[in-house]
Amino acid sequence: MTQYLDDLAAFIHASPSPYHVTAQVVARAAEAGFTVLDDIPGELPSAPGGYVLVRDGAVIAWRIPDNLPEHPTFRIVGAHTDSPTFRVKPLPNNTSDGYNRVGVEIYGGVLVNSWLDRDLGFAGRLITDDGAHLVRTPAMARIPQLAIHLDRSVNDGLKLDRQQHLVPIVGAGDDVDIVAAIAKHAEVDPAAIQGFDLVLTDTQEPATIGVDEEFFAAPRLDNLVSVHAGLRALLDAESEHITVLAAFDHEEVGSETRTGAGGPMLEEMLTLIMASQNIPAHLHRSIIAHSKLLSADGGHLVHPNYADRHDPQHHPLPNKGPILKVNATQRYLSDGRGAAQFNRWSAQAGIPHQVFVSKNTQPSGSTIGPISATRLGIETIDAGIGLLSMHSVREMCGANDPEYLAKLAGAFYADQQ
Repeated sequence: MTQYLDDLAAFIHASPSPYHVTAQVVARAAEAGFTVLDDIPGELPSAPGGYVLVRDGAVIAWRIPDNLPEHPTFRIVGAHTDSPTFRVKPLPNNTSDGYNRVGVEIYGGVLVNSWLDRDLGFAGRLITDDGAHLVRTPAMARIPQLAIHLDRSVNDGLKLDRQQHLVPIVGAGDDVDIVAAIAKHAEVDPAAIQGFDLVLTDTQEPATIGVDEEFFAAPRLDNLVSVHAGLRALLDAESEHITVLAAFDHEEVGSETRTGAGGPMLEEMLTLIMASQNIPAHLHRSIIAHSKLLSADGGHLVHPNYADRHDPQHHPLPNKGPILKVNATQRYLSDGRGAAQFNRWSAQAGIPHQVFVSKNTQPSGSTIGPISATRLGIETIDAGIGLLSMHSVREMCGANDPEYLAKLAGAFYADQQ
């Protein structure tokens, strides 16, 4: 792998849950000299420099330039920390026919068959009176598929009941307290646990694949590729703008939460940042209206085995650069002016670029872009890298595209127009 992919692989492997993602962003930002702030301060420091703040599974990092213009604007890269998975239920212990199982519920648009016959671990946070404790385990669980001998028609169409067929097995024999077993990996006394937020996670590490290693495969590419790219660009940014990385939680379930893009976090922080710079309140709306948000999220590469599911004139391919995401019904917000800017940033970064539009008979997905734009009134461009196996337990992309996205984000931050 390239140096960039090595770093991305390390970031993804260390980030099996949104809480781990935010911890990684904070650690890397702090190492680069950013000041870590509490959530949420009554006021922010006014000095130039970098700052980072976490609220549960969401994180906002920003940099104030040394010579801030009298009427500054924001350049915001938006992304999300969550990925489709299975969440552990509040009363998880489940026994059946001599097996110890764990009760889970589906989180987001999971490609559920991809989670079968995988070595799975648990990750998230354990809550005690002392606060939150991050935890991740090695492989402890598996959702075994029924043998073909017991279902001869399975290859004619796999049908999975979400309650009955998607229950992970973690043991056999005596009853198992799964939370207590998980707690051992965080060195937390099980008796002290007052609550938890735990998900299943794939334990296989990221890797390059292909004849010439032209692909990169990993869990949670949607959307840790964008979080990582935005962070790398922010840490390297030299800009007259106030540069921001906003990585939200709960995008995969609609964003309408305290830490989602539909919540108040970004608007609150932008207001506090402007107040810290003594920008009069009557100018706040104008500044935000003249700012820009690059909503970075995964898009679809053309699938060679299902090419008929794609628009025939728009065929994004691996290693051909980031994708501008366009949709007439405004599920993505890139318009003609946004396309011109996207093209300019790509040229400034020296990278290739592509366009994605859904086939008219295929419904479009969406992302944080329209939600943030509706809440803030900020100009928004939706873009990202193309993926295959999106929402699978293990996704894949072109090996060059993640670094292209970081370069695009860097050009976006630096652009003076």
